[in-house]
Parts: sequence; structure tokens; C-alpha cells
Amino acid sequence: MEVEGAIEKKAAAMAAAVEEEVEVGRKAAGAGEVGLKELSKKLNDFAKERDWEQYHSPRNLLLAMIAEVGELSELFMWKGEVRKGLADWDDAEKQHLGEELADVLLYLVRLSDICGVDLGDAATRKIVKNAVKYPAPSKDGA
Repeated sequence: MEVEGAIEKKAAAMAAAVEEEVEVGRKAAGAGEVGLKELSKKLNDFAKERDWEQYHSPRNLLLAMIAEVGELSELFMWKGEVRKGLADWDDAEKQHLGEELADVLLYLVRLSDICGVDLGDAATRKIVKNAVKYPAPSKDGA
């Protein structure tokens, strides 16, 4: 029982530390960066202006996002292992990659909004959960 209590205390302390790091990261983000809530509002306005809300069911958005993931995958197809930083890619390929990544992100943000999920909060909670599930090795060797 004492061991379980100690493990629970350590897990809680780790979770609190990770939450604090995530919050510090949020505060440190530059003012020029776009947040998820801002993207969500822009996507909502975009859909309303075009009367597309009727098509934005969770299923339709998920299928559209999967199609975009396929397009993203095509960029890496037949390239073998791609090095970090994409040193072998030209500017046009990198721009295309950015566009496909943006498509996936935008559908994910819209899907989470339509489903009533706060994506930023869910991602933060998942990071904390993963930190508890997969703790970093302790620096003191204990």
C-alpha cells in the first residue's frame, strides 16, 4: 500500500509539472501565432458565409480530413526515409507540404468544434496523461 501511495504521489507531481510546462509554453507563444480558438472562429465564419454548415457533419468532416491525410501521404510516397528539416526538398515541395498540413489541421479543428471538443484542452490533457503513462527517466537514477 505504501508503494502504491508513493507511485500515485509521484504520478500526480509529474502530471502537475507537465501541466505547468504546457501553460508556460502557451504564455510564451508569440503574439503573432494563431490559436485554435481563432482558427475555429475563422472556419465557422467561412462556412457560414458560404452556407456550408449543412454539409459539416462529423462524418463528412472526418472523411474530408482522411482524404487530406491521403494527399499529405502522397508527398512522402516513394521518397524513402525523409530527413528532419526536409533538406532534400525544394521550396515548392515544402510549400505544398505546408498546404496539405494546413488542410488536415483545419479539418481537425472544424471537426472538434462541430463535436463540441475543446481541442487545445483535450491535447493538453492527453500530454499530461502520456507523461504519467510514460514517465521520463529520473535524473537522480531512482
